[in-house]
This record gives sequence, structure tokens and C-alpha cells, in this order.
Amino acid sequence: MSNYVPRGLWKTEKVDLENTVVDESQRQLKDCGISSRSRNDKFSEGSASESDDDNERVDAAEEETDDEENTFFDTRDFLSSSSFKSNTSDYRISSFSSDDDGLYAVESEDDIDPAIRSVGTNYPYVKRRKKLPDPVEKEKGVSLWSMIKDNIGKDLTKICLPVYFNEPLSSLQKCFEDLEYSYLIDRAYEWGKRGNSLMRILNVAAFAVSGYASTEGRICKPFNPLLGETYEADYPDKGLRFFSEKVSHHPMVVACHCEGTGWKFQGDSNLKSKFWGRSIQLDPVGVLTLEFDDGEVFQWSKVTTSIYNLILGKLYCDHYGTMRIQGSHGYSCKLKFKEQSIIERNPHQVQGVVQDRNGKTVATLFGKWDESMHYVSGDCSGKGKGFDSLSEAHLLWKRSKMPKFPTRYNLTRFAITMNELTPGLKEMLPPTDSRLRPDQRYLENGEYEMANSEKLRLEQRQRQARKMQESGWKPRWFAKDKGSDSYRYVGGYWEARDTGNWDSCPDIFGQIPSDQLVD
Repeated sequence: MSNYVPRGLWKTEKVDLENTVVDESQRQLKDCGISSRSRNDKFSEGSASESDDDNERVDAAEEETDDEENTFFDTRDFLSSSSFKSNTSDYRISSFSSDDDGLYAVESEDDIDPAIRSVGTNYPYVKRRKKLPDPVEKEKGVSLWSMIKDNIGKDLTKICLPVYFNEPLSSLQKCFEDLEYSYLIDRAYEWGKRGNSLMRILNVAAFAVSGYASTEGRICKPFNPLLGETYEADYPDKGLRFFSEKVSHHPMVVACHCEGTGWKFQGDSNLKSKFWGRSIQLDPVGVLTLEFDDGEVFQWSKVTTSIYNLILGKLYCDHYGTMRIQGSHGYSCKLKFKEQSIIERNPHQVQGVVQDRNGKTVATLFGKWDESMHYVSGDCSGKGKGFDSLSEAHLLWKRSKMPKFPTRYNLTRFAITMNELTPGLKEMLPPTDSRLRPDQRYLENGEYEMANSEKLRLEQRQRQARKMQESGWKPRWFAKDKGSDSYRYVGGYWEARDTGNWDSCPDIFGQIPSDQLVD
């Protein structure tokens, strides 16, 4: 990710586009390793326009048989059907609602246990911002094609991008965005406490899909964190607190840890990519782990993401492949994200099944990753249009409304809150927190010239990162597990925050002594 430079000068920052290693993901699943993925690239949807290179793409997540492809029915026929009457919406106060919409829908079934429906309503209300600051300067648009065309015939593993293509969030913060619908995990916890393991894995599956919803309409890239950069999110209004740290510069790895009400969520990111000319294919390597206090553990890997129309046309992204969610108490879930074709009229479909330890299908899930997820009891896969049991479907999750004050970045209401510096918070943060990163803050404020200037300065610091790593640098809050490439949280961050003791945290955003500069 690079900056927009005054007077027409361009500086570049390396964006690693490494060869996809699919087998590594499979190995980590078998070894029960812990890792995750920070989705570093998010673009808006649009009409597909694929080149010959695009047609040669291999589904890195997993090749499916023709029979599995044929199990897809058109969810649009069902979701628009007047026979679908089973879901209603509850409402509760939200810290992420717009000023004229003080309540927001928390989707549930009309026959759900009231105790489950009320999960999270006892969390305190926290006033959070509803919009980004008004920009100080007028932004200068840049053509992505003008950036790429000069690299034709050259090494396409390095892409020059101006700050115009950044959004005012870091990859560390993007990890937290996956937890926007954490109430689904809260519900899963409550269902498990009541002995209903099936409803637990159904809600976990809905949560795993919900993390993709915010990618719709996102055309900008997050900032690449500096080595040792951190981000904390203490959200009592969601009943959780989250922490992440950039633990490796090459390869770029971000580790995260989140503590909720009765559960813990953790992982680390390692993204492998392929450049196909008009598109980029992003393959996550790693496993996300969700552990409940009663001992039940769920693990899954993300699916493949591709960004299309890098040269001409409207940028858009698609997620496709197979996601397998393995539970430790008998149930497992297999979700297929259908790849969008150039003639697709109903994109973003997700369908799957939940099976017991004997391989019997006990529930069928279907929906769209940018809209909602539903389930029906039993095996309804492959039944096709008009199958009567679909009218008995139950709503698990539905995407929240977009904010009243839209921005060019198309951030969700939740994302708008993530970089906010509330009164008194600045004094409590370590000097490594993403909120204190000057170029990102200037971009949020619409001070584009200063954002560029600071970005160039921090790029100089970033060039020190590899040298630091080769000299034995180690992350402060995470450690690599022996015998694997996964990172685990070693603890101590929140305790240091309580005392305000950040002596062990370097001033990574400050000036570099002249004798340490790299030529």
C-alpha cells in the first residue's frame, strides 16, 4: 500500500503476492493449529469482466464435484417467497445505530426461547460516533489503471497504489470487524448451556459467514501495520474485548485474541495471493479457533477471495470455496460459497449442511454472505426450487443497516466506531495502537497532503522492520507455538493497560534517529 504524493511523485510500498499454498491450510486443520486471516483487500461488487487469465483460475479453497455444484438452488426464489413467514425481528438499543434509528434489528425466529432472544440486552449502552469527520481538503481521484499499466511486462508481484486507495483503518482493525455480529457467538454459548448443541453450531456457522458481509461495496485497502503495531477494542456494549498485534513483517502476519461472555476467539493471519492480470486471488492459510468456557471448541478456515476488474470496469470482490467448521462435541458443518459467474443473476450464495458424528445430515443452511443466513431441519440440499420444507426455514442472521451518513469508504456503522479516539482513551493506549498512527488519522480527517507526508516517513520506519526481525525481534504480546507457525496470546496486555505501564512498548510512530536510517 502506497501514498498519494504531492507534486506528482510516487513512492511505493511492497505488497507481497506470494504463491498460494493450499496444502498448508489443510495441514493446519489436521494439526488443529490456530491462525486466521486479516482480509487485507476489500472492494465493491459490480459486473464481472474476466480475462483469459481469470478463466484459468483454480479454486484454491477446494475443487468440488459436479454433484455438489448441482445442489445449489436459487435462494432468490425462496427469500422473495410470500410463503416464508417464520422470521420476525426484535429490537434493542445499539451503540452503532444512526441518529434517526435509535433501535436496530437483532434478527431471530418468532419461536425462539425468550432467554436466548434477550442475550446481550444487559450489556451497557456506550455512546459512539455515527460518522467520520468532515474532510478538510478536497480529495484528488486517481485511476487504478494508470498505476498498473506502467508495470506491464515487469514484476507484477509489486503494485504501486496511492493513498487514494486506502481506507482509514489498519489490517489490525479489520480483524476486529469480523466480530461485528458477535451476538451470534453469545447465542451459541447460551444454546450450548441449555444442552442444544445443534443450535450452537448453527449460530457459529452464521457467525462464520457474517464476517464477509462488510466486504460488499468496500473499494479501499486497509493500512499495512508496522511491525509491533497493536490495536485494542474494549467494547462492553458487545460484552467483549479484543486485541491484535502485527507479529511478523515478512511474511506479514497479524495475530488476534478476543474474550467474550463465555467464549474466546483467536487466530493469526497469513494470506497467500496470485496475480491473474485483471484479478487478484487471495487464499487464507490458517485456522480460526472459537472456544467456549464449557470446553467445546470449533475450528474453521476462511474461503478464497478474488478481486476483479483491476484494470477496467468496476472493482468488485467475490468469496468462494468450501468452509468446514469442525466441532469437538460431535457436530460438523460444511458451507459452500458459490463462485460468481459473469452471467450470475443471484450472486453471493452460501449453502451447506450440519452433520452429526455418524455423518447424518441434521440441518440445512442457505443464504447470501452479504444479506442473511437461514436453516431448516433435516437434509434439504439438492431439493431445488419449490421444496415445501423451505417455507419452515428459520432466520439465523441478517446484515445490519448501513449508516445514515455514508462515506466514500462505504464503512459500516460498526467500522465507523473502530478508529474513534474517545475522551480519555488516548492517555490509556500504548504508543503502538493503530488509533495513534498519524497517516491513518490524517486520512480519516481528510488531510490528504499530511497523510501522504506521514506515510512516506513511516515507510522509512517500515524498512527497518525486516532488519529488526532478522536481528531476533519478537512480538510483545504473542508467542509462536513450538512445532507450528501459529501464534498464541501470552497475556499481560490488559493488566498493563490497567496500570498504564507501557515501558516495554516502543514509540513505533515516532521519528527515527539519523544513525538508524537505512539508505
